Amino acid sequence: MSMWLYELIEELEEFDIIGDLKQKILGISYDSRKVRPKDLFVAIKGTYLDGHDYIADAIQRGAVAILAERYMENLKKDICQIVVRDSRDALGKVSSCFYGMPQKDMTFIGITGTNGKTTTAYLIESILKRAGKRVGVVGTIEYRYGNRHLKAPVTTPESLDLIKMLSEMKRDGVTHIVMEVSSHALSQKRVDTIPFSVGIFTNLSHDHLDYHQSMERYFQAKRRLFDILLPKSEGVAIVNVDDPKGRRLSRSLYTKRLCYGINTKEDIWANDLISDIEGIRGKIFYNGKNTAFRSPLLGRFNVYNILAAWAASLSLGIDQTEISGGIEALSEVPGRMQKIVAPDGTTVIIDYAHSPDALKNVILSIREFSKGRLITVFGCGGERDRKKRPEMGLIAASMSDILIITSDNPRSEDPLRIIEEIKVGVERSGMDKFEDDKSGGYLIIPERKYAIKRAIALSKSRDIILIAGKGHEEYQIIKGEKIPFSDIEEAKVALRERAIQDRTY
Repeated sequence: MSMWLYELIEELEEFDIIGDLKQKILGISYDSRKVRPKDLFVAIKGTYLDGHDYIADAIQRGAVAILAERYMENLKKDICQIVVRDSRDALGKVSSCFYGMPQKDMTFIGITGTNGKTTTAYLIESILKRAGKRVGVVGTIEYRYGNRHLKAPVTTPESLDLIKMLSEMKRDGVTHIVMEVSSHALSQKRVDTIPFSVGIFTNLSHDHLDYHQSMERYFQAKRRLFDILLPKSEGVAIVNVDDPKGRRLSRSLYTKRLCYGINTKEDIWANDLISDIEGIRGKIFYNGKNTAFRSPLLGRFNVYNILAAWAASLSLGIDQTEISGGIEALSEVPGRMQKIVAPDGTTVIIDYAHSPDALKNVILSIREFSKGRLITVFGCGGERDRKKRPEMGLIAASMSDILIITSDNPRSEDPLRIIEEIKVGVERSGMDKFEDDKSGGYLIIPERKYAIKRAIALSKSRDIILIAGKGHEEYQIIKGEKIPFSDIEEAKVALRERAIQDRTY
């Protein structure tokens, strides 16, 4: 694949050129380490690194043109420089040109919000497949289309990587793309070239303030999907108006919208709900009629995800019978209220909950159907929003019978320091330290593997063990190193070991 440089920049609006545009470009890169001969290197500013500092390295590796936000002196004369106001915005545009605008003639459903994005994406995918559509998914767990399943390093890829993947999806016959759109991606303009047909707002609660600094800035990043990227004449906004920020968003939208909720009768709403260990069921009300639904997914909060998926599917013209069937066909989502039941009846639930609101909702849902004690295992990630640590400690301690505080992904932080910050909230709850032969209290076990083992060892047949924070992840990040680790596999191993021990005795 190749393209003339002057063709590649046709979508750019304001730019200055120093050098010759009449040269063939064989590829594009924003990472100097991945540059190949005859590439265009796009220098973008990241959270920690600035691509402008790596222009010399990119040229040494063979870049023949540079797209940047400032003119660079002392470069070789045969290097063409294109200077733009915003290189992130430009990256998406030149990438789209290079890969032949694959996003045209494809239908995009974008999902944003603090919680529920992944489950909503899985639900919409299930519905679309049942309706006979060719579906691609871009999300937190993986990117998938056809028979391909690619591990997701980030929820929403950088624009170049996204456009390249879309071109592969288009060649594979994909017509509908379900995309989790993170607040980072929105603020960094990774999806600005995507023509969304449907935008979904699930909710907004405390998370990612290490990046956004305030809840208002976090909210403004989310609403870019609706204010800027969703066409005002053709796009449809699907908004959870039980959420305060959703209500605020819905009042200011100029696009067509479908509002959903449980607590209020909106455009689409749910009632007659039953939530137990087998799943959730009830009725969906829309346009004066109601349709029964049944889902194997656990947790009353998943009704919101079902409503979002239902409303999005309606906006795409899918029949409610197909929607109901697609909902019922999804048995579980990896690491999202994922249930493991041992032969002796011990139940372990793995969930990705890593924000205060998510943890609270998960525990409330488990409490609704648990018949014994709740044993919670969780920690908080390092190099992330520290303010939520004591808040999550307070929630977990107030709502659990036994709490085991452990490590999540400490990254470069001291795991014990993170645990101490969680412990501040635990102590505020009044929960005592756990002692043998007591029914409740908290323990500190820094090594996650042994925290999971201890939780299972302490459990009885009617108890439920919640392991929260990492969900589908198959690693721990400790001192900059990714170490293989899976909550799901560790729980299975611990359950097997306990079963062997029980038989021995």
